[in-house]
Amino acid sequence: MRYELIIYWSEADQSFVAEFPELPGCMADGATYEEAVTNAQVVIQECIETAKSLGRRVPEPRGKVAYA
Repeated sequence: MRYELIIYWSEADQSFVAEFPELPGCMADGATYEEAVTNAQVVIQECIETAKSLGRRVPEPRGKVAYA
């Protein structure tokens, strides 16, 4: 997968959260950074498969997303 992945610590959830800015709503978490990355690899594939099965467009990876 070549989608940008952002990982941060969530104090409220007491876990690392992994988000894909190019795939809104697609996120994973884990007790450790490594676990969040592993879970993200599974979740991103599931998000893409679900979108395709529902006939939704899956955005092409753009690489680093610029923030204003």
